[in-house]
Amino acid sequence: MPQASLPPLLGESPALLATLAHVSRVAPLERPVLVIGERGTGKELVAARLHYLSRRWDRPFVKVNCAALAETLLDSELFGHEAGAFTGAVRRRAGRLEQADSGTLFLDEIATASTAVQEKLLRAVEYGEIERVGGRTATVDVRVIGATNADLPALAERGDFRADLLDRLAFDVINLPPLRARPEDIPPLAEHFALGMARELERPFFAGFTPRALDELRGHRWPGNVRELRNAVERSVAASDPEGPVETIILDPFARRWADGSLAAEAPAPDIPAPDRLPPEDPVPQGDFLERVASYEAGLLRAALEGHRFNQRRTAEALGLGYHQLRGYLKKHGLIGGPQDG
Repeated sequence: MPQASLPPLLGESPALLATLAHVSRVAPLERPVLVIGERGTGKELVAARLHYLSRRWDRPFVKVNCAALAETLLDSELFGHEAGAFTGAVRRRAGRLEQADSGTLFLDEIATASTAVQEKLLRAVEYGEIERVGGRTATVDVRVIGATNADLPALAERGDFRADLLDRLAFDVINLPPLRARPEDIPPLAEHFALGMARELERPFFAGFTPRALDELRGHRWPGNVRELRNAVERSVAASDPEGPVETIILDPFARRWADGSLAAEAPAPDIPAPDRLPPEDPVPQGDFLERVASYEAGLLRAALEGHRFNQRRTAEALGLGYHQLRGYLKKHGLIGGPQDG
C-alpha cells in the first residue's frame, strides 16, 4: 500500500514520532500485538497502520468491538456457527476469524471479552484453530491485534483476564501517548479539523484561531484526547463568524451559558451612542438632513463594530439587525474592505 494511503496520524511531537517508529518496526512481524491507550488516542488507526505496513496489507482487515456484543453474540460473531446451533441459525455462518483468514483481526476493547471467549481465542492465536458454535472446527491464518485502555496485567493478576492469553498477545505492546503528552501537536491538529469543518460548511476560507482561542486549546487537559479535540474544534468553527477567526472554544456543549450569565460576558454591550447624540470622537456633521442621517448611521455602525471587536454577527445582534442587513449597511457606508471588515 502506498505511504500516502496509510491511515493518518497527525503530529510531529517526539512522543508521536517515537510511537510511529515503534509501529513501523513491529508491523512486518507475523506476531500478535497489543495497542494500549486512553479513549480517543487513535488505537484503531494504529491497528490499521500495523496491518497496511505488513505483508498482509492486501488481505482482509476485519474489526470487532468486543464491548458492543454480549458473550454469546461475541462467540458467534468471532467463531461463527453451524446451522441449527441455536434458534434462528438456519444456515452455517463464517465468523470474523474466518473472514480475516490470511489477514488481520482487530479486537477493540478486548479486556471486555468473557473467559469462555478468551479461552477459544487463545487456541485460535496459539494453534490457528477455531471452533464454531455447534461443534465444527476450522483452521485459520490470522494475525490478531488487540486494543484496550484497561490495565491488562492487573486484570490478569486478579483473574479477570487469562494470563496465558495475555502472554500470547503481548508479543509487543504499543503504548499510545495521550494528547496532553504531545502539546505541540494540538495547534496543527486543530487547524486540520477546522479546515475540514470549514469545507463541510462550504465556507470559502478559514480565518484561523485568535491567540486567546489557541491558548485555551493548549491549556485544556483533553481527557478524550484527539477525538475530544476534533469535536470541540468542529463545534467551535460551526458556531463562529464565517468571516472571522474562531474566538471562543466550546469545550463543554452541555454548559448552560444562559444560566450563569456567561453569554453576556462573551458579548459585552458596546458603547453605542444614544440617539440624541453622535459618538464623541465624531465632529458635528455638516450638510442637509440626509447627509446628517448618513453620518450618524456610519458613526453608530463604527462604534458597534469596535465594541464587539469587529465581530459582525455579534454586532448585528446588538443592533437588532440580521447579519445580511448589517452587511448591507456596512457596504453602504464603506465600512467593509478595511480593518473594520475583520
